[in-house]
Amino acid sequence: MIYNLETINAKEYNGSMLFLYGDDVPERTFPLSQKELRLLKERRAEKKEQLIAFDRLPDKLYFLSFDSSQPMPECQEALRRKAANLLKMLETDRVHTLAVTGAGILPEEVMAVVEGITLADYSFDRYRNKECYHLDTLVIDKRFVKSDELESAQRLWNRIFWCREWVNLPVQDLNAAAFADELQSIAADMPEVKCSVMDKKKIESLRMGGLLAVNRGSVDEPRFVVLEYNGCSENPKVRKSEKPICLVGKGIMYDTGGLNIKPGDYMQEMKSDMAGAATMASVLFAAADNHLPVHLVALLPLTDNRPGFNAYAADDILTMYDGTTVEVINTDAEGRLILADAIAYAAKNYDPQLIIDAATLTGAAVRAISTFGIAAMAQNADNPLTMLKLVGQQVYERLVEFPMWKEYDKFIESDIADLRNSATSPQAGTITAGKFLAHFAKEVPYVHLDIAGVAYFTKPQHYYRVGASGYGIRLLYAFLQMQDMIVK
Repeated sequence: MIYNLETINAKEYNGSMLFLYGDDVPERTFPLSQKELRLLKERRAEKKEQLIAFDRLPDKLYFLSFDSSQPMPECQEALRRKAANLLKMLETDRVHTLAVTGAGILPEEVMAVVEGITLADYSFDRYRNKECYHLDTLVIDKRFVKSDELESAQRLWNRIFWCREWVNLPVQDLNAAAFADELQSIAADMPEVKCSVMDKKKIESLRMGGLLAVNRGSVDEPRFVVLEYNGCSENPKVRKSEKPICLVGKGIMYDTGGLNIKPGDYMQEMKSDMAGAATMASVLFAAADNHLPVHLVALLPLTDNRPGFNAYAADDILTMYDGTTVEVINTDAEGRLILADAIAYAAKNYDPQLIIDAATLTGAAVRAISTFGIAAMAQNADNPLTMLKLVGQQVYERLVEFPMWKEYDKFIESDIADLRNSATSPQAGTITAGKFLAHFAKEVPYVHLDIAGVAYFTKPQHYYRVGASGYGIRLLYAFLQMQDMIVK
């Protein structure tokens, strides 16, 4: 999509237009007849939030009526969702260029609409022979948006699209080695980003028992990718010695469940089990694109989980990167094993100020809060989690905090090893997974984000079509923008 900033005179513009219609809009500015204006006001009186269209053949005038008296986060989210509905109308009407304007509205409201249209316009078209509809050009009234703000947002949206593309790709075309190569290729074009790709031999030398065990059933070798961006080094306002924030992402390129194989219905979307790794790579790339003054390290363990060859099995005892021994209870609890090695590696080698992981980790998270947000837990990180929750409300990628009470420790105690990788009880599945991972962060402040319910949708969700969402990228990016406000 092409974005143009122009000064729009509603009564002279030649083309299809969208008008934002809030509570404080001077209706006389609308290019409507008295009859049309009366109809518009009657429709809004019946229901504030709706889309109304008038013909100006061959063009259209669209009015997005919304309740601007709501708190800003709710108002912006409503606008994003209505913008997605608008895109469906544009497809039906075969509109390819649209101008966005209004009067008596706020810049944040305009940007919410633009963001909603943009996120909704993505679709996974790579394997289709039929050409799919996309909006070609969005003309935005420059009274409401500055060019540098729009360009910054575009770069963020572009990284969200790449995340969605990676997660949507089947493992036949994106296995661990291919994904690592792609990340390395992207980093090579970004002078501010360093990329290190560790192959199986290097992973063996590091004794990453979790990553190696999960990989044993696969013909494809694992990879461990480390990306680093230090936006502090060139920014005189930030200490050059600033400890990094480590972003750890689960990279199970495809999950069969291993020897504890999944039923067929639960294997359909398992190409999405690497969404955590795609998310964290995208966050780092977006921060680098927009030169955020933060020091980031993304650690991405990559493999698929298959039942072939010498696949790891229940009752195996694994020795992890930090020396912790783990009794395998269930081979389908594999994500926490590869994350544990990466978290321990981050804690030992980077002395981070904070570790955040993102993972499509547990079905229990979906059962607990459905597809409306992220299940979050924290250890020694109350301030960062509080900030994440606040930011999550602002961008509407919301967090629900789960407890880290010590009583849950007994669920992952083992009689023959230091820990077991899964509780034998079905209770508190999301929490026990988080408790397992927290062990490997040691004393480093640590936040766990279980994105199982929001990373991939099997039905359209507002401005997300079926498939990968990129949910969490806007949250973490906004959190990084707020770093100077966090009380450490």
